Amino acid sequence: MKPNADTYYAAALIGFFGLFALLMLWHTVLVPASQFPIALVLLATVTPLLLPMRGLLNRHRKSCTWMAYISLFYFIHGSTEAYSNADERVYASLETVFSLLLFLGTTLYLRFAPKPD
Repeated sequence: MKPNADTYYAAALIGFFGLFALLMLWHTVLVPASQFPIALVLLATVTPLLLPMRGLLNRHRKSCTWMAYISLFYFIHGSTEAYSNADERVYASLETVFSLLLFLGTTLYLRFAPKPD
């Protein structure tokens, strides 16, 4: 059985919503920031995901491309946070996994989706 573009798009959506939920929970409920206002932390971490969200949900190719680029920053943040902060290693590892799922899902969706005329 060969996966099609819809399978990769579903993986991208799982990565996106998983990353979104993780970031919201991580910075508000699980480990709230003590030195910065929570609203500022959420603004800095969640807003880049929201910019191409509408296009991703409508399967626009340009928005999927930008979402793949943006997910790489979350991969870098998650991997460095997992390496440097032992207390939050589980959350950072989940951020790395969800960002990889988002990147691979959007990239493979763009590769196997039919191109518009």
